[in-house]
Amino acid sequence: MATVSAAGTSGTSSNSATEQSRKTLFGSYDLFLKLLTTQIKNQNPLEPMDPAEYTQQLVQYSTVEQGLKTNEQLASLLSVIQSGQASSYVSYLGSYVSASGDTTMLDNGKATWNYTVPKDAKGTVEVRNSGGALVYRGDVKLDKGSGTYTWDGKTTEGSTATAGAYTIKFSVFDSSSTQQTVTTEVKGKVDKVDISSGTAFLKIGDVRIPVASVKSVSSTAL
Repeated sequence: MATVSAAGTSGTSSNSATEQSRKTLFGSYDLFLKLLTTQIKNQNPLEPMDPAEYTQQLVQYSTVEQGLKTNEQLASLLSVIQSGQASSYVSYLGSYVSASGDTTMLDNGKATWNYTVPKDAKGTVEVRNSGGALVYRGDVKLDKGSGTYTWDGKTTEGSTATAGAYTIKFSVFDSSSTQQTVTTEVKGKVDKVDISSGTAFLKIGDVRIPVASVKSVSSTAL
């Protein structure tokens, strides 16, 4: 079932903090006015209070109040932006995406990664489960450019790995024994969008993919 998880507490927290600050300000402001009024009533007529002094304090209170109003407006604007972003992320549900990453799902006995390597290279490949445990290690040879690596779900010992999220790592070298950097991409169908952390993630099974890492989107399998 396709779902969306949204963050609904950040705006509420900001509004609560602003409201509390406003109450504190108004309470202090009322006290300030009472003290100021009392001081004016009881001042020495021969040595009157300097008007500039309490005028400056009134201006300071006014500045703080304006700051609180600005915070309220910014919080409201942020809420609108977040709502708009959440709506745009919904469009990913049910779509097929390709994204930068090294973790993908083992499903129906197969896990696939697209890779790019600058030169022909050979070495080893490791596959680890979601807990970080090594489940497969073997020799690999990669041709220069882009290609696809498919793992059949068999562990190093020959047993069958359970379905779930698996992460790949290549350690390969060219003909002059220079280690080559292999970049990988993963793909799959989005069944959930999670923005509860404030950062948008697409979920393909147990795999979380940052929206910012998405390379392509399609209505059909890639």
